[in-house]
Amino acid sequence: MDNYQIADYFSLLSKLMDIHGENAFKSKSYASAAFSIEKLPPLSEIPFEKIASLKGIGSSAAQKIIEILQTGKLLSLEDIISKTPEGIFEMLQIKGIGPKKINTIWKEMEIETIGELLYACKENRLKLYKGFGEKTQQNVIDSIEFYFKNKGRHLYAQVEMIADGLLAFLNNIFPVNKIDITGSFKRQLEIIEELEFIIDTPPEIVELNMSSKEEFELTEKNEKYLQYSTPLGIEIKIHSTVSELFIEDSIVLSSSVEFNTALKNIKDKKIFSAKTEEEYFMSLGLPVIPAYYREHEHAIENIQLKKANDCIDVKDIKGIIHSHSNWSDGSNTIEEMAYAAQSLGMEYLVISDHSKSAFYAQGLSEEKIMAQHQYIDELNIKLAPFRIFKSIESDILNDGNLDYADKILNQFDLIIASVHSNLKMNEEKAMSRLIKAIENPFTTILGHMTGRLLLSRPGYPINHRTIIDACAANKVVIELNAHPSRLDIDWRHIEYALEKNVLISINPDAHTIDGLNDVKYGVLTAQKAMLPKKSNLSSFSLKEFTDYIQKTKSTKCNQ
Repeated sequence: MDNYQIADYFSLLSKLMDIHGENAFKSKSYASAAFSIEKLPPLSEIPFEKIASLKGIGSSAAQKIIEILQTGKLLSLEDIISKTPEGIFEMLQIKGIGPKKINTIWKEMEIETIGELLYACKENRLKLYKGFGEKTQQNVIDSIEFYFKNKGRHLYAQVEMIADGLLAFLNNIFPVNKIDITGSFKRQLEIIEELEFIIDTPPEIVELNMSSKEEFELTEKNEKYLQYSTPLGIEIKIHSTVSELFIEDSIVLSSSVEFNTALKNIKDKKIFSAKTEEEYFMSLGLPVIPAYYREHEHAIENIQLKKANDCIDVKDIKGIIHSHSNWSDGSNTIEEMAYAAQSLGMEYLVISDHSKSAFYAQGLSEEKIMAQHQYIDELNIKLAPFRIFKSIESDILNDGNLDYADKILNQFDLIIASVHSNLKMNEEKAMSRLIKAIENPFTTILGHMTGRLLLSRPGYPINHRTIIDACAANKVVIELNAHPSRLDIDWRHIEYALEKNVLISINPDAHTIDGLNDVKYGVLTAQKAMLPKKSNLSSFSLKEFTDYIQKTKSTKCNQ
């Protein structure tokens, strides 16, 4: 083992000790030893008894060096590694946060992955802690986004602009060819590993035209497609076809394996030369099946029972439910959020700042709630007929209770109940906690059901059907949190919720004005379950929404 490897052991031990808040003097001495070791003659060639006398090496460091040289291990390092969550090691790769700041992030903010950290930064939480400012927070955001860009898996929202740009780029290179985007992006999946395109020209022509673009590196090719790495941090795959099969091949490439298998069962040996998707599906005796719905075998049967034009669209969103202001951890005033919602054509805004237990997000005390409600009353006079509703995103406490006494909860128009703390639960604990909150008569909406952060944190384990059944029994709406990192409830469970007549509410969980636009990503994922607009609470008009929450509150809270 060479000096650089030994120095790495000492350097990592020093950093982990700082992260765990252990003896600062020892940590500093190990960091100093790491620096010295790199400059020494090869330690493997020095007699063990002379190592302690080397410049910059004390007796404690010498013992550890000998242990490494004899065993190839350092037990104290292995011990502290075993106590460190995997995500903490990733944080060490993020520019702008050293071990002591990671200690604050982990121990005080209870964040264990860089995905959770990015989410917290986007909610303005990092800058609330000592040693962090707005500039540091933005640097951390930039560093994490750069890190994720190079990992190969991306949120849909992260590649949306890239996909549009690449399509325009290819259209410019191949101006006379048919080109379309296909694959998982066209199916609106929440996680994208590569962007796929189809073009009606042979692979060798694609390769010839792409060869002048040095920033695109060819990584794989065959008679059907070429794959390229890009400077944008995502792989692209370009499929080749002939003009007469362009539509059919595009449909096949933008469908799941299961869906394609089902499609083959009803397709004869005729070669289609359809000019549009409508023409293709009509030739099979089917209504058009949108790409977002081409996931399961039952899509073919279901589409004949559903009306595609009933499926929710962005234009069907009438109000913004679940938004935060600078009263807690939002960036904008309530008035600014209201004007922004109006500019998007919304009829109402639900302000649901964090509750008092969310100290990390400046959760509202009872006194602040009363002041906020008075302020909202004044704004509603000013902004009429637009209306701001008084809500709170109440923490579901560890025992399943909500965060305020009933007399305080009763002051709100509606309550969004969400889990934000003690996320490491087994299924039994998670289920009892959620069901108790669902059974609370003041709970209107169950927020981000599993607490997941895509690519960063799995949700706590739950039985979705049992939770949905409980929501049905207690007239609780289920949120589809539209933040691109959440998209929770997962679209795969919405169909069962619809069977149980449970309303979904597509909510942006917006902490900024720009965050209001995230509602779009909730709509895109809801389309994958063919959610009808009538089954989405945020599609209710102002009158419908007002009537619904008044009737629901009266029925549930006066039983």
